[in-house]
Amino acid sequence: MSTKRIGKQTVILAAPPSIIGSASIAGKKEGEGPLAHSFDYICEDSYFGEKSWEKAESSLQKLAFAHALDKAKLSPSELDYIFAGDLLNQCTASAFAMRDSNVPFFGLYGACSTMAEGLSLGAIMIDGGYADKVCALTSSHYCSAERQFRLPLEYGGQRTPTAQWTATAAGACILSSQGNGPYITHLTVGRIRDAGVTDSSNMGAAMAQAAYETLTAHFSDLGVQPSHYDLIVTGDLGLIGQSIIMDFFMRDGIDIAPVYDDCGLLLYSREEQDVHAGGSGCGCSAAVLCGWLLDGMRSGRWNRLLFAGTGALMSPTSVNQGESIPGICHAVAISNAKG
Repeated sequence: MSTKRIGKQTVILAAPPSIIGSASIAGKKEGEGPLAHSFDYICEDSYFGEKSWEKAESSLQKLAFAHALDKAKLSPSELDYIFAGDLLNQCTASAFAMRDSNVPFFGLYGACSTMAEGLSLGAIMIDGGYADKVCALTSSHYCSAERQFRLPLEYGGQRTPTAQWTATAAGACILSSQGNGPYITHLTVGRIRDAGVTDSSNMGAAMAQAAYETLTAHFSDLGVQPSHYDLIVTGDLGLIGQSIIMDFFMRDGIDIAPVYDDCGLLLYSREEQDVHAGGSGCGCSAAVLCGWLLDGMRSGRWNRLLFAGTGALMSPTSVNQGESIPGICHAVAISNAKG
């Protein structure tokens, strides 16, 4: 058994990679929310100057990628790999955004867990000595996601109270073997869990079981309590999933509430912005992490962060065929201390 494995699901990184640059890009609605000050760029045009929403999403990724590289003072040629994904069929937003980058590319699909997945794989590559610098990148767009997964916006379909609002946003992180942090120190890779939920408008409930089990495995493998972290953030369970998580832990005799929040609830003001159960989409947790959360770590507001990306592993076809929605959660421990 490798000495880098702890327990069944957790990896300790012997040479923790540093996050040397990060960028967060947002759309108009996201820019009207409580985290507006943390975005590198807010676009008032949902098309981002393009002719379609799908092309707009690629522009989102290009902007996040460019801003993150600028902050890291790097050119694309200095990257060893890009790990990128999105919600669209065959991850076309990412592929089209990065097709001219000339950087070796891994396309990922982890739904809303894609940023956590990209960070995990990128960190493992660096820790293993297979790369020196990598980029983890993802996005989502409200209009492109609605068209693919639900109904075209022109239909004016009614949204249920459990529905979440797909964020028009993107986030990018540049990881390096050298740097002053924050550092990725541990990873807990999730297992697919299926709670039997078939309603695509109730994704928080579909993903909550996976998030609970990944967090429980993380605490057990490391022998720590939730209070070990200054902040634990899932993304994106929204109001429904968050309440389920807290209930699960309360049954274990653990009150996680003092250190727990969810990116889907942080990105918007539910009372003022009519997002029902909160935000979702690959870009939601990515934009919150790459802006507000990492800014807070660099300023010393938090020193230990557990970022637990959650994803609903469904497709339009599987939903239309009545399949249940499997969930996944990957947890990434980020610390200002390298040890």
